[in-house]
Amino acid sequence: MNPAESIDFARQAIYVLLEISAPAMLAALVVGLGIGLLQALTQIQEMTLVFVPKIIVIFLVLLVSLPFAGAAMYGLMTDIAAKIAAY
Repeated sequence: MNPAESIDFARQAIYVLLEISAPAMLAALVVGLGIGLLQALTQIQEMTLVFVPKIIVIFLVLLVSLPFAGAAMYGLMTDIAAKIAAY
């Protein structure tokens, strides 16, 4: 495997990683901003208020996006296996 193929493989793996983690991270960002805005408006400064809704939303998003994540990882692993078999 030459350096160009190695860089291409690393780029593809990072892209798959971002595809898999983006939905959960964006959901956590939206929930955190919403609860932060709610805390600022109501002046409730409870630090633990953010964690339970974030955990629930992230769990639901991961549950919904699990088939997509599995397909993305399967595609990456198929490419890896094909490259290994080619050598």
